[in-house]
Amino acid sequence: MSARCAEPHDLTDRALRDRAVAAARGDAPFDLLIRGGQVFDAVTGRLREADVGITGKLITSVHASATRTDGVKVLDAEGLILTPGLIDTHMHIESSMITPAAYAEAVLPRGVTTVVWDPHEFANVHGLAGVSWALEACANLPLRVIVLAPSCVPAAPGLERSGAAFGKAELSDMLARPGIGGVAEVMNMRGVIERAQIISDVVQAGLESGKLVCGHARGLSGSDLNAFMAAGVTSDHELTSGGDLMAKLSAGLTIELRGSHDHLLPEFAAALNALGHLPSTVTLCTDDVFPDDLAQAGGLDDVLRRLVRYGMPVAWALQAATLNASHRLARPDLGLVAAGRRADIALFEDLSAFSAAAVIANGALVAREGKLIEKPAALSTAPLKNSIHCPTYSADDFKVRSEGRRIKVATIHRPRFTEWGEAETYVKGGFVVPPRGATLVTVIHRHGRGPAIPRTGYLTGWGNWRGAFCTTVSHDSHNVTVFGGNEADMAVAANWVIEAGGGMAVARDGQVATSLPLPLSGLVSDAPLAEIAGDFTALRSAMDDIVEWEPPYLVFKACFGATLACNAGPHQTDLGIADITRPTVMETPILEILE
Repeated sequence: MSARCAEPHDLTDRALRDRAVAAARGDAPFDLLIRGGQVFDAVTGRLREADVGITGKLITSVHASATRTDGVKVLDAEGLILTPGLIDTHMHIESSMITPAAYAEAVLPRGVTTVVWDPHEFANVHGLAGVSWALEACANLPLRVIVLAPSCVPAAPGLERSGAAFGKAELSDMLARPGIGGVAEVMNMRGVIERAQIISDVVQAGLESGKLVCGHARGLSGSDLNAFMAAGVTSDHELTSGGDLMAKLSAGLTIELRGSHDHLLPEFAAALNALGHLPSTVTLCTDDVFPDDLAQAGGLDDVLRRLVRYGMPVAWALQAATLNASHRLARPDLGLVAAGRRADIALFEDLSAFSAAAVIANGALVAREGKLIEKPAALSTAPLKNSIHCPTYSADDFKVRSEGRRIKVATIHRPRFTEWGEAETYVKGGFVVPPRGATLVTVIHRHGRGPAIPRTGYLTGWGNWRGAFCTTVSHDSHNVTVFGGNEADMAVAANWVIEAGGGMAVARDGQVATSLPLPLSGLVSDAPLAEIAGDFTALRSAMDDIVEWEPPYLVFKACFGATLACNAGPHQTDLGIADITRPTVMETPILEILE
């Protein structure tokens, strides 16, 4: 068992406690003394001038300034504010398209000392082997990574196929591992509510393990929300409004207030301000952070900055990101700068920019001035390669075949909160002419667990496309997904991505304009973050040239969640058009041959 897996039991060591008590009494020196700063008290929300003594991994003493000078090492914190290390309660490293080691290098110097990672994306591509790789990749990082057991692989069984299928046996296997902290977001909401056996068995495995059972309760209310919670799910990050936030707080869910939907944060801050206090069940999370956003703005520190800018009191934001998070994780060793707690401390220059001058993790100085002191060792990524099992395609493969001359087809309306629609169109040369104003979307199974047949549907409300975009980052099955205004550009983009072993490509006028290779699982790269961020920024710019976005729903990010079949409404998958409220998948969008 690694040292990281032994947490929090490593702090029960008798010799460590003996040394800590002696140092607290003044009978032995501290291993590290932090002098001259102010300490943020996450319980009262106040600042006070104090010095902090550390012995091993333990905070030994928080005492009046300049009353102790006996530190083996001394860190000058004049003008700095000491807070508990920040805790991100729900996130996906794969969304930043980098390895866990690179992620640690990006966020730890910013004051984030703990993240709760759902390696759902790796699991959907590689199954249990992906989770095993995730655990091994995090075992010796200076960043604390609490890994959760992916609960929904695939996210919508019967409506899509991914690279594996998890049931109770797989969940029990993962939950028995000491490095697994609980069940990751349960996304098959309808299955939970209707007590479908597979997902009910998954939740039951979590309950029997005594570990966390985390949720994904988008759009649930009333009896559905009660049923979801009665099954054993205890958290949610899929909030849609301030009213939804308050309803779920009142229902008793732990809230993982996420930064990935920035347009909602002002409403959330206003709703909590109107309440007049911060509930102890509000925590913060990033969920998904694109590589350029991570490189430029950061992780959970960026969520803090934005919440404060939108009007949330600083003390509330910090409490949510530290003490409240530690309560949620049942980790009393975290979340406070106090004697007897684990020495995870961020030293910020101020509490608005949240710029970390130094970071302590497990009692050691691990970062200064925005950089890690020692670069973490990266695990071999060989097991993540060669995950694309598709041939290349022609433009005709992206067309829908049909008989007749005039037909009625089903459409998928809006990027989010999708609705069914219908349109009349024509057939030419045996192929459907896409309805006027429609955007084509094609999903191709790429995991080798079924035929790699392109399944094409029609999107409305997605703007006017002058090219195509292909991605293997496509939540949550991560099949090859292609959007476009014409089939020729779709084929060009898809073939580049397939031949690259995964990634993204923008095509226009028969050529690839910009691309980003992601050869590891079709999700991430082992290139440096700065390089990936630069390529991703260029790709975003190229996308602006082929479609006009209409925030907050018609945005580039919508392309990555357009196949999320566990959410209500129609979604294109590798099997056809799926809707969790309907019993069967439509293999083709053709509804009726009119003539």
